[in-house]
Amino acid sequence: MSEQPPSDAQGKMVVFGAKQIRRAWVDEQWYFSVVDIVGALTDSPNPRDYWYRMKRREKDASGIELSTLCRQLKLTSADGKAYTTEAVNTENAFRVIQSIPSPKAEPFKRWLAAVGYERVQEIENPELAQQRTRALYQQKGYPDDWIEKRMRSVAIRDELTDEWAKRGVKEQKNFAILTAEISKATFGLTPSQYKNLKGLQRENLRDHMTDLELIFTMLGEAATTEIARNRDSQGFDENQVAARDGGTVAGDARRQLETKSGKRVVTNRNYLTDKPKPSLPPSPENE
Repeated sequence: MSEQPPSDAQGKMVVFGAKQIRRAWVDEQWYFSVVDIVGALTDSPNPRDYWYRMKRREKDASGIELSTLCRQLKLTSADGKAYTTEAVNTENAFRVIQSIPSPKAEPFKRWLAAVGYERVQEIENPELAQQRTRALYQQKGYPDDWIEKRMRSVAIRDELTDEWAKRGVKEQKNFAILTAEISKATFGLTPSQYKNLKGLQRENLRDHMTDLELIFTMLGEAATTEIARNRDSQGFDENQVAARDGGTVAGDARRQLETKSGKRVVTNRNYLTDKPKPSLPPSPENE
């Protein structure tokens, strides 16, 4: 699985007004969560129930089964878990919207058309996706030099995961294990431990890293790619060794810098907000 920019840039979540709309790119088109659409247009405290009653009302009035317009897809819910939910493509989303009496309908239609068109543009010209991602980071207050490193880290991560896939590592859980191996050898922390250190929950860890943390993350992953290629590592076990060794390259470099500079690279601070987080736990290598 590729390491990706923020959710609204990677296509899993977009925002209409203050409402988040889950979506997925399937069979060369966007599919949007119907429940999220209903919630955005109606402000109902229970959009799932509203959708249920809406389907019954439409069937009684016109004989049309709105569920036939939907496709069952697994989308990530607020609890971080993926559940099967009804989703519609752009065309059928317009049909669903017609059944919702809401003053937001017309603005939502224009928004929906724009969202769908953006993806078509990005397929034809991938640089547009990068431009939009850069713009999102700029809107959040990140400086250009940090954005350049973040974009480069995405490219290095993509190269690594593509290499793993070529070498027989396919399952998402194995990607996570290998990533944890690199992180542990590089920083002495797994990604989940790192997020706890920074006080993060569902946020993207790398979006909260300092310049140096990003640089050593890139070094560990680039080294892992190079080692796997040179050794022709095949399958999960061999790539796990390569991941550990690649992380060790970055970890050794990090420790040398810390020794020479007298300052730790691993920090519990957020690069953007620089708010203090929970105290850094002791690490055997730094004791």
